[in-house]
Amino acid sequence: MNVLKAVSLKIASTLMFTLMGAQVRYLEGMFPVGQVAFFRSLFALIPIVLVFGTRGQLRGVFRTMHPSAHLVRGMFSVIGTFCTFGALARIPIADFTAIAFLAPLITVVVAALVLKEHVHAYRWSAVVAGFVGVILMLTPYFRSHTALTSATAIGLGFALTNAFTSAGATIQIRRITATETTATILMFMTGIVMFTSLFTLPFGWVMPTSWLQWTMLIGIGIAGGLGQMLFTDSYRYAPASFLAPFDYTSMLWAFIAGYWIFGEVPTPYVMIGAMIVAAAGIFVILRERQLGLKRLRDTPVAAIASMADDEADPDAPVTELAKAS
Repeated sequence: MNVLKAVSLKIASTLMFTLMGAQVRYLEGMFPVGQVAFFRSLFALIPIVLVFGTRGQLRGVFRTMHPSAHLVRGMFSVIGTFCTFGALARIPIADFTAIAFLAPLITVVVAALVLKEHVHAYRWSAVVAGFVGVILMLTPYFRSHTALTSATAIGLGFALTNAFTSAGATIQIRRITATETTATILMFMTGIVMFTSLFTLPFGWVMPTSWLQWTMLIGIGIAGGLGQMLFTDSYRYAPASFLAPFDYTSMLWAFIAGYWIFGEVPTPYVMIGAMIVAAAGIFVILRERQLGLKRLRDTPVAAIASMADDEADPDAPVTELAKAS
């Protein structure tokens, strides 16, 4: 475990994702969402292929035991990508990022309904608090008719939908990480988004007319791919439950990018609401860590040893224990 390296990689990944979002926001509807999604997926392959190729992890990358599971996860990514880019073209980057913080809380709800995980009152209370925070963030839009334009309403709808699809993708990843490698998951996801976005080609793709536009479109993909790689690498050096709270550093980057690049100043409602949602999300993450440690303490030593020795599917017993919680 290398805490400093893990945290550095995780924070760097949130910076890359914010940079990607800032470039999408800068283009602000100059190109159709499907075209931006295609460039994002195409050029994300550059860092993904370079890193996994260097590690020798691309051999058999498309060999999978669960193609349908990858398809479902890919569809969540397609919807999430289109909603992300559609939202960023219409609402401030800080507002979008704050609403995206709902994803861990929605994951709790989906896990309870779909995976039949037992969710205690502590986590349900955090979910309720998180949704209250989002309502608080949306208050300025509902109080002012000038603030809630049709474009803004669509952007908010896209942002909320993205939070739900992110939660769905997380649940799906839980199901396939026991048997699929990180390289396989990323390559299938990127390929599905790229292939699907091509179907929007007949609906008004626009040829970039300047080097700046080309740079932005390519930069969106590079930043997104680097973000994925840094995000993945961070978990090589520290547990997920330790690193998850650092996802919320993206709010800081969003505030800085929104103000510095676009002159967007978050309202007090957004700042307070974001803190409530972040606090609720961090509480859920820490609670999951506490329950995980408790399960480990309560598991007989022999059972833990058998988990470690199961080379064919080392994560499967842990997954089953997690579902039991």
